[in-house]
Amino acid sequence: MEENGRKRNNRRKKTAAFIILPLVIVLGAVVLFFYLRYKETHISTDDAFIDGRVHVIASKVFGTVKALYVDDNQAVKKDDLLLDIAPDDYEVKVKEAQAGFETERTRLLEIRDRVATVRRQLKETMAALDAARANYELQEANLRLAEIDFKRAEMLVKKEAIAVQQFDRAKTTYEVTAAQVKAAGNQIKQLQATLDTQRALVKQTEAGIPPQVAQIQQKEATLRGAELNRGYTKLYAPADGFITKRTVEAGNQIQPGQPLMAVVPLDQENIWVTANYKETELKRVRRGQKVEIKVDTYPGKVFSGKVDSVMAGTGAVFSLFPPENATGNFVKIVQRIPVKIALDKGSDPEHLLRVGMSVVPTILIEQ
Repeated sequence: MEENGRKRNNRRKKTAAFIILPLVIVLGAVVLFFYLRYKETHISTDDAFIDGRVHVIASKVFGTVKALYVDDNQAVKKDDLLLDIAPDDYEVKVKEAQAGFETERTRLLEIRDRVATVRRQLKETMAALDAARANYELQEANLRLAEIDFKRAEMLVKKEAIAVQQFDRAKTTYEVTAAQVKAAGNQIKQLQATLDTQRALVKQTEAGIPPQVAQIQQKEATLRGAELNRGYTKLYAPADGFITKRTVEAGNQIQPGQPLMAVVPLDQENIWVTANYKETELKRVRRGQKVEIKVDTYPGKVFSGKVDSVMAGTGAVFSLFPPENATGNFVKIVQRIPVKIALDKGSDPEHLLRVGMSVVPTILIEQ
């Protein structure tokens, strides 16, 4: 009896095994089928983080920090004053540049006054020359008339038709008129020489204007540069955000280009997810596909986004030491390509995302 019972139990076990094993295989196949289907339509990676714009604050001028108005992790608005650099040295340079600019501008006014004076003198000389030429023509006419009278008197005195006194008077008149013509001609020559000299002086004086204008422009540029440097003694926030990595204190000496702090905007327009997917996973990834994002800091919270773009190269290519595949010891490694994922506006405004947070994005591939 006991042996028969054992045989019945063995038969039951075998029967159960024949029934359960196919069920397990079928169930496993179903689970594997749906898992593979899920993996085809849900591409996920844990090699991802919150990325964003970081505005590094640096001075354009050297100097001593006079006052500091912000602290680490403080929220700031765009154009908020962050710090002051002592402006005394730059105020002096502005005054020096202003004085140099005003001096050169005064010199230009003096040159223009001289130009106006020599032009006026030139016009006066031209008018005098015209008058001298008219006088010369008048004297020539008088000389011709006096010459006629003189010749007539000479003929009449030989015939004793007129008195010698009349002849002498005609002769004297002729000689005086001839002298006046000669004097008028000399005056024209003198005025012509003066006119030539004044014309040369006008050109010479006017030639001094362009270099002086250039000198003024140079001084104006120097003044503008000094004013800009004075303005650079105040550093303002370039965007809304939070102060991070502040490395400066009041009284510190700073140099141009030295990083002093950073402003990190955390609004959803300025942060995104950088996800490094395997190159074998990106065959069906397209811009605009929906993404579900889980953040390690907020368990249970799911943020939404969309694929914005895929980087033009792998992360290794843009590293400090890119791979050199031409060597003889090449080993093929699956590369990762960064994918930029833009967060949907208002996806979860109650939970602030910070740059560098670890996330797990899942791209939903459309069927």
